[in-house]
Amino acid sequence: MIDLYFWPTPNGWKASIALEEMDLPYTTHLINIGKGDQFDPEFLKIAPNNRMPAIVDPDGPDGAPISVFESGAILMYLARKTGRFYGKTERDRIAVEEWLMWQMGGVGPMAGQAHHFLKYAPNLEPPQDLPYAKDRYRAEVGRLYGVLDRRLAENEYVAGDFYSIADMSIWGWASLWEGQQQVLEDKPHFARWLETVSARPGVQSGRALHAELRGDHRDKQAQGVLFKR
Repeated sequence: MIDLYFWPTPNGWKASIALEEMDLPYTTHLINIGKGDQFDPEFLKIAPNNRMPAIVDPDGPDGAPISVFESGAILMYLARKTGRFYGKTERDRIAVEEWLMWQMGGVGPMAGQAHHFLKYAPNLEPPQDLPYAKDRYRAEVGRLYGVLDRRLAENEYVAGDFYSIADMSIWGWASLWEGQQQVLEDKPHFARWLETVSARPGVQSGRALHAELRGDHRDKQAQGVLFKR
C-alpha cells in the first residue's frame, strides 16, 4: 500500500491520477498547504523542498521502502514500477520524457504564476495588481498551449499515439485554462485532447480525491503561509 502525501491541486492530481490509472492501492495523507503542513519536520524528511505530492512505497527497489518527492519523479517511478504509461520503445520513452520535462519546466511554473498574479496577488494586503506580471504570464501560458495544440494536431496524445504520464502531468494545469485567462477557440486540438483525457475514469477519480477541500487561497492566513515564506 503506497502512502500518498497530497492536497487537491494540479500538482497533487498528477500523483493521484497516476495511482488511479495504474490501479495501485494507496492511502492518502492530507498535507494542508494553507495551514503549513508542508513545513512539518516529519514531512520534510520525505519531501525536503516542502512541496507535495510525495509518496512512500514500502515495496520499493529490491523490496525495500523508498520515498519519492517531486511530481515528475513520482510519475516516472510509478510508470517504471508498473511498466505502464511510459511507451513501449526507447523512442517512446524519450518523447514521454521530453513532454514531461516540458510540463515541469514550462506549463506548471508558468500557469502557476498566471494563477498567482491574475487571481491571488490582487487580493493580497496590500493589493498587488501588477499589469506587467499579469500580461507576461497570461501570454506565456498562451504560447505554451499553442505549442501543445500544434503537437496535438499531429498526435492523439502528447507523446504520440499512446496515453502516458506526460498527459497526466499536463492535464491538471491545462484543465484550469479559464483561470489562466485562456481561450480554446484557436486551439481545437488542445480542446479535443482535454475532452479525451477528462473522460478517462482514472483521471476523474484522481481529480475527485478530496475535491471538497479545494479552496481559492483568499483566506489571509493561507496567503501568509503560501505566499510570504
